[in-house]
Amino acid sequence: MMISSRRSRLALLILALLLAAAACLSLTFGQIRIPLDNTVAVLLRQFHLPFGESLGFSTEQFAVIWYIRLPRMLVGVLVGAALATAGAVMQGIFGNPLADPGLIGVSAGAATGAVLSIALGLAAGNFFAMPAFAFCGSICAVFLTVFLSMRNGKIAVMTLLLAGVAVGILLGAVTSGLLTFMNEQKIQQYLFWMVGGLDYRRWWHVYLAVGPILAGLAVMLALARHLNILVLGETEAKAVGMPVTAFRLTLLSVASLTTAVSVCVSGNIGFVGLVIPHMMRLLLGPDHRVLLPASALGGALFLVLCDSLGRVIIAPAEVRVGIMTALLGSPYFLYLLRRLQKQAF
Repeated sequence: MMISSRRSRLALLILALLLAAAACLSLTFGQIRIPLDNTVAVLLRQFHLPFGESLGFSTEQFAVIWYIRLPRMLVGVLVGAALATAGAVMQGIFGNPLADPGLIGVSAGAATGAVLSIALGLAAGNFFAMPAFAFCGSICAVFLTVFLSMRNGKIAVMTLLLAGVAVGILLGAVTSGLLTFMNEQKIQQYLFWMVGGLDYRRWWHVYLAVGPILAGLAVMLALARHLNILVLGETEAKAVGMPVTAFRLTLLSVASLTTAVSVCVSGNIGFVGLVIPHMMRLLLGPDHRVLLPASALGGALFLVLCDSLGRVIIAPAEVRVGIMTALLGSPYFLYLLRRLQKQAF
């Protein structure tokens, strides 16, 4: 147990250091290359840390770092951590490595809410309209899924999964119907959000996301031990006196809320909640007390690296982070699917 604990702490430390390095890379590289010492100088000066006054930087470098790259990087860290941790929770609840928050309608509800705000003309005049509608759509979809799957105060995992698929199809049809009545400009606005990205993220996006996401992460980490018991099966969980439905609903709600906030500020970014938790499980094992923080760090690292790569791969043009995560995550998803097929036979 001591060796395992030491290995887990070392793995988390390495992930944290890699995340710090990726954050520095994200702040330094882009269309405007800013030396690392100037980047550090901006951060030291703004956070009133020692030696900040003795280091120099230009007005342009300050504006790029403080108003563009730093909030963009922080949103990437928050969203990556939230999606990966929520994905790990969903995989634990469903007992399926292919599960992610989209299975219970979060993404479909967010898409419907976003396209509704665009169709009503609210998104063009108010920055908060689309995130607010997307969040409400996500929450309504989750509550509808849970309502359809609950019988006699209990939730069967398979019923929940089927209800999520049905709700997703229904909301997809509603979204498609709304799109048919929208003009080309509004459709482009929706598609731009649907791909998912961190471009044009500002400090108000950070302020919008940081509280709910950190609170959601804290609750999921606090319930990691209970999730370990849930994974063993409903019979085993009841044998130790755990109220299975209450804990399952709590974890589902927190994971869904955290995902909904993430979708609000970044659009629909796929594969983070699917690939990262499974990779961390292969590296560190199924104990959610280690898996959840590792997934949070790994998800943040993955999203920040994808965003940085998307900014420089075909510079001065930019590949949106939702496209990068799909390009990098889909091969691993296909490998995972193939592996599960072999195990089945």
